[in-house]
Amino acid sequence: MRDGACWRRIAPAPEVLNPASPLARLLDAPLRPGTVRWIGLRPARRAPVQPVMSVALDPAQGALGDRYDGRSGTRHLTLIQAEHLPAIAAYLGLDGLDPARLRRNVVVGGLNLLALKGHRFRLGAAVLEMTGECHPCSRMEEEFGTGGYNAVRGHGGITARVLQGGVVALGDELARL
Repeated sequence: MRDGACWRRIAPAPEVLNPASPLARLLDAPLRPGTVRWIGLRPARRAPVQPVMSVALDPAQGALGDRYDGRSGTRHLTLIQAEHLPAIAAYLGLDGLDPARLRRNVVVGGLNLLALKGHRFRLGAAVLEMTGECHPCSRMEEEFGTGGYNAVRGHGGITARVLQGGVVALGDELARL
């Protein structure tokens, strides 16, 4: 049990899920599209995030103008749910929260981003796929003080890879394909 063997037995990998099972049908059930509410770019390491009205996404470079410039291939873009911002703010004892402080690229409202796992999705004119959860880093402690990291835990959003380039603007739709 100490080596995690028990956990591996009770939590099978998602690929093991029977596609005909009721759970698989629920995971693939339709969902309402979301809406882009905020976009930000990180021009350089540790530089303040710059809010923008739109961003061009490229399959090789990711978000043009963002410091990540596609080098990892799995973290072209970071997205966070607008609905999580008030929760994070509450955990920090704040009345509100500027999304730039969380250092994510896109804030989307109206849909649960984790419902995109295993699916491609259209964001504005671009097509992306979720590559993982976007966990907080130690910068959250620097930004928010003691407890910043834990305030963002479980609410950090997702990372995505650009499959088909296009422009994303405020008000654009995010829809699972």
